[in-house]
Amino acid sequence: MVDPYPMAFVSAPGKIEFQEKKLAPLPPEAVLIRVKACSICGSDLHIFAGRHPSAPLPMAIGHELSGEVLEIGDGVSGVRAGDRVVVEPVITCGKCPFCIKGDYHLCSQISFQYRRGQGGFAPYFVAEEKWVHPLPAGVSFEEGALIEPLSVALHAVQKGNLLPGHTVAIFGAGAVGLLLLLLARLSGVADVFVSDIRDSRLKKAKALGASVGIHGRKEDAVQKILDMTSQLGVDRAFEAVGLESTLVQSLQVLKKGGSAVVVGLFEDPQVRIPANLFIQREISLLGSQGYCRDFQTALRLVEKGLINLKEVMTHVLPISSLQEGFDLLRNPDGEAVKVVIKMD
Repeated sequence: MVDPYPMAFVSAPGKIEFQEKKLAPLPPEAVLIRVKACSICGSDLHIFAGRHPSAPLPMAIGHELSGEVLEIGDGVSGVRAGDRVVVEPVITCGKCPFCIKGDYHLCSQISFQYRRGQGGFAPYFVAEEKWVHPLPAGVSFEEGALIEPLSVALHAVQKGNLLPGHTVAIFGAGAVGLLLLLLARLSGVADVFVSDIRDSRLKKAKALGASVGIHGRKEDAVQKILDMTSQLGVDRAFEAVGLESTLVQSLQVLKKGGSAVVVGLFEDPQVRIPANLFIQREISLLGSQGYCRDFQTALRLVEKGLINLKEVMTHVLPISSLQEGFDLLRNPDGEAVKVVIKMD
């Protein structure tokens, strides 16, 4: 064990630096983990660009991680040294009405580890036992690093209440959009329309089961979806980009009585939407905040082979290539969807 140890931060837009951190004494209810893999999240990209609305620079990065337990606190009983685990990187108060009810994703003081100075692109990570989940034996550390985004997508799909036979539109074919696609197919829906502005991601979406891939800059996504649904629209739509234009599109493609779920992070939250649609079509717009008891389900889906996370994992790089990983994801002509960083 090395102490102090290097942890990745974005110090200025486009600039990653490793700062030395020291391990504090392990709290009684906490677990010390040697990080084995950590994937780059869309929120990390917002931080990297200096445009995350809730994460001013300098900011730690990396929260989608898996690893091996090195040490446990005196009050830990369900985790042992040597266990392979994934981490749910939330911080909640445990005392507000939402936490008491069990809806910890709505905690009045919810935060995430990276916002408190602890990032996953580092050799070590400390988490409370209650946020540490066992990684099944047949699931790799690299796949384990994708349980967090799968849980985000799973929470959104459950929020959307997908039913067999539903038609679905997904705006954004990044990692979360593709995971939404896989989960939608698992839910038994009929057609899934996926819109994005990168040909490589649309190709990937088609390979993963999208009925139709629509290039958002070359085609009118709304008109195409309406044309392919006899002008009725879709039952459910998911916004997984974080832009006003795709949010509006997700509403415009809805069938009467349909619902749209917002998953994307908006750098500019001030948007204009066609409010009359809500009255004319009795549609609903739902938000989806992170996850709440979704890690357990996500892990079971992967363990049973119902979701193959390797299908969205396009690159696995060493920690020395972290900057390259960000550059790959930000390259509009590249084919990167999900980049996983191996820590050793």
